[in-house]
Amino acid sequence: MNKPITASLSTEIDRRIRKLPDQRTESIRRIRRQFSERLRGASAGEVLALAQSLVELQRWVGYELIYHHPSGLSVLDIEQVERLGRGIDNWGAVDAFGRYISGPAWQQGLIPDDAVHRWAQSEDRWWRRAALVSTVPLNLRSAGGKGDTKRTLEVCRRLASDRDDMVVKALSWALRALVVRDPDAVRAFLHAHGDELAARVRREANNKLETGLKNPSPAS
Repeated sequence: MNKPITASLSTEIDRRIRKLPDQRTESIRRIRRQFSERLRGASAGEVLALAQSLVELQRWVGYELIYHHPSGLSVLDIEQVERLGRGIDNWGAVDAFGRYISGPAWQQGLIPDDAVHRWAQSEDRWWRRAALVSTVPLNLRSAGGKGDTKRTLEVCRRLASDRDDMVVKALSWALRALVVRDPDAVRAFLHAHGDELAARVRREANNKLETGLKNPSPAS
């Protein structure tokens, strides 16, 4: 896929999405699936180039094109991952990045632990959130996660005292995803870091441990 073809495809994807009568995720994802089928025979490098050209147009669609390509993730390294993450500035972009790019790349050993730890120390709230969201695929069965208590809790520990709302919510998510794999480790983490953690994190993680739900309905 040469450069003009990449440009024309990214333009076509963007145009089709913008023409949708609604901008619901499922409607956009239907278009993404069509292009994933078209790109099945393309090389991973070609799909990566297309995703990079979509970053300013339809960022999460580009991420999903890489994730759902048979060998799309194989060409990722830390340089490519961070390039794809440039400009993440809202929870939707960050969560798509962590769920479909950085998390799976980390899960497959394509990026090192210290890169994710560096994000956790960033002054940018969105990169700190990305570090936490990147742990979710490690533990999520639907993402091929087999459970990774050590790497998950190392990132959680680094952000236990963070009070930025976007980071707090991601920390809760990271712990709740680990509950399914290693509830005892989450209980121990809550006990060890309880005074550092935001009340929301303690409440939601404990709810997940006790009821299996983030926010159980009050008893009638």
